[in-house]
Amino acid sequence: MDILDMRILSRLLNNCRESDRQIGIELGVSGGAVRARIRKMEELKIIEEFFIKVEPPVLGYGVLYIVVSGEDINEILEQVSLIGEPNFVVPCIGGITVCSIVVKENLQQKIELANKLMKDVRVLSIFEAENPGFISNLTKTDLEILEELIKNPRQKIERIAKNTNMSTKTITRCIEKLHDNEGIQFTVNYNPKKIYDFIPYAVLAWIDGNLKETLNNLNNTFTESYLQIPFIAKNQIVLFMYSNSIFEMDELTQKVRTVKNVKSADLFIPKKISFFNKWLDKAIMDYKKSSKLHLFYQTN
Repeated sequence: MDILDMRILSRLLNNCRESDRQIGIELGVSGGAVRARIRKMEELKIIEEFFIKVEPPVLGYGVLYIVVSGEDINEILEQVSLIGEPNFVVPCIGGITVCSIVVKENLQQKIELANKLMKDVRVLSIFEAENPGFISNLTKTDLEILEELIKNPRQKIERIAKNTNMSTKTITRCIEKLHDNEGIQFTVNYNPKKIYDFIPYAVLAWIDGNLKETLNNLNNTFTESYLQIPFIAKNQIVLFMYSNSIFEMDELTQKVRTVKNVKSADLFIPKKISFFNKWLDKAIMDYKKSSKLHLFYQTN
């Protein structure tokens, strides 16, 4: 992996439907060179899959983030399944694991339940995380196209039209709508252990003050180190970054802590990233059976 590979990976993490040619234009290389490097990353298992990440609030679900001690994914999955459906599980260096759990309702009760039921792992932190401002007004047509895109987010519009018996104009309009939704991301899942020359990591910043102002300040300072666009969750901002040494990583994390309105910042270095879409498949199936023509939700 060199810096160009990392920049290509970053572009794919933020929009895996972006064409090789467009990525090449942005990075100053040919589309063929981009294609070859993506193929290399797939062969080396750096890129594990292209997929669509849907934030649960888009479909009316709540999210709990839980940080626990331990790295046994099977044991942790068994524990979090007592509370809700797993969304992702990320074992990190230092013997801790970050989990995202999808729950339908009564989030505060679920937090209390998690603290009581999760006996085999020690809960270090648990909090509700809803992205402010998610608006979802999906139709059944949108859901049908989304269901097709989940199989292969990079497939051509013509192929999707053929598989769904819809016009290319309808498919194009729907994909643009999905792109515009901040809670839906066309992305990739990657293997952190395969990236030998760089360190991907996340900084969870706890904010006491104006979120948008703080995010602008963070963007002005750290954009060049972003691997993905930041994620806002209530009073937290998650920065997805990369560095070429542990010293640079530590320096940047310390710098995050000095930004105005940042109350504290925790560093997480992932060893493996596992996503689970069982909840998403079920949600789409249930809503397609619904008598409603539109599924409208707005989070605050």
